[in-house]
Amino acid sequence: MTTSPLLFDRALLRARLDRAAPGFPAAGFLKARAAEDAVMRLEAILREFTVAVDLGARDGAFARALSASDARQKVGLLIETDLSERMLAGRGGPRVVADEERLPFGDATIDLAVSTLALHWTNDLVGALIQIRRALRPDGLFVGALFGGATLTELRQALLTAEAELSDGAAMRVSPFADAIDAAGLLQRAGFALPVADVDRVKVRYAHPIALLKDLRAMGETSVLVDRSRKPLGRRVLLRAMELYQERFAEPDGRVPATFEIVTVTGWAPHDSQQKPLRPGSAKMRLADALGTVERPAGDKAGG
Repeated sequence: MTTSPLLFDRALLRARLDRAAPGFPAAGFLKARAAEDAVMRLEAILREFTVAVDLGARDGAFARALSASDARQKVGLLIETDLSERMLAGRGGPRVVADEERLPFGDATIDLAVSTLALHWTNDLVGALIQIRRALRPDGLFVGALFGGATLTELRQALLTAEAELSDGAAMRVSPFADAIDAAGLLQRAGFALPVADVDRVKVRYAHPIALLKDLRAMGETSVLVDRSRKPLGRRVLLRAMELYQERFAEPDGRVPATFEIVTVTGWAPHDSQQKPLRPGSAKMRLADALGTVERPAGDKAGG
């Protein structure tokens, strides 16, 4: 059981995913993009993974991307998991209904763990990453994609302003997301070696902001904050938010953008064969000599 503060209602998340499952493929373009990026990373790695797990598989985007890639030859058994049983229904292969906060895998039992756009809903992200690292065999690989801090910034601003104008105060309607700068640090805290993080910022254009809200519902990505307002977003506030969205962000052709920031992280379960950082003072050449410059005492300014 996690001891972290409960930010997200996981039971409500499961219900939202169950509801979204039948129509998810039509709105799963971000999931597909993140899955294809994860597969591209595997293509560049010269090793095999006997047992792999896709955490938060949703409609199987990673399995599809993998099957269309040469990287498929590197992956043996692929197990798909999801919080929602309905998301896993209707396709073959090993599938397990599992909560990313309570993984059902034993220590050192898998070689590759992938999770695309699912872990941002965990209450204790570091705790979930620790479970993943423990489940990996030494030198096993984790590839994860999460929504970053700039995601839905336009919608966030429009809703906050509209609610502040027309009600007693503004409630948080869009979930918080981790900043890209913190992502590699989260892997380090979870005990991963050689952590790397990078960002893919995607701009999706819509004819109207309402179309964005429909997509979010179809993705199962509407807010499940525990501390969310229990008061429904009123029609007046919603209409005002849509007006503000268009006023502030509409492009010359009248369409409105929605920003999605996808932070992809990779890390390895520690192993003795991995590259280690050099000990301080172990360099064989002074930096100044390597650069061909004159070393100056601290505080001196060239040309001063």
